[in-house]
Amino acid sequence: MFRRILVGYDGSDVARQALRDATRFAKDQRAQLCIVSVVDLTPLYWQALPGLNLSQIEQEVIQHAQKELNDAVALAEKEGITPETIIARAGGRRVSDVLIEQAKNWPADLIVMGTSGRGGIERFLLGSVAEGVARSSPVPVMLVRGQ
Repeated sequence: MFRRILVGYDGSDVARQALRDATRFAKDQRAQLCIVSVVDLTPLYWQALPGLNLSQIEQEVIQHAQKELNDAVALAEKEGITPETIIARAGGRRVSDVLIEQAKNWPADLIVMGTSGRGGIERFLLGSVAEGVARSSPVPVMLVRGQ
């Protein structure tokens, strides 16, 4: 039986499906739900052009993540679950490592997240956050596959 379910959320279609599944599962298990959005601003600083207002762009990225989380909360509340939310900054770390850290800190006993279902060279080149979480998580991981 799971009591604390953490959902990795990025606003994508597959993340929304994972959230819907996690919310139904949390309701069934009478579990708490925490939705985590990881913001990785590192590429922004790598490619910064002179005169670019990085603090404004950073603020807009955080605001966008908050809007996505607000939408996610609304989805969960439709099912009768009031989740906690966290915006975590990657700070140059892998997103999968940040999600696992959040799962430990919260502390979750299940992580739910979507997977794009990439394969072959695309997965090799881009990596997979879901795969990184599944390989390193100290708690069970439920992956919801995208269409």
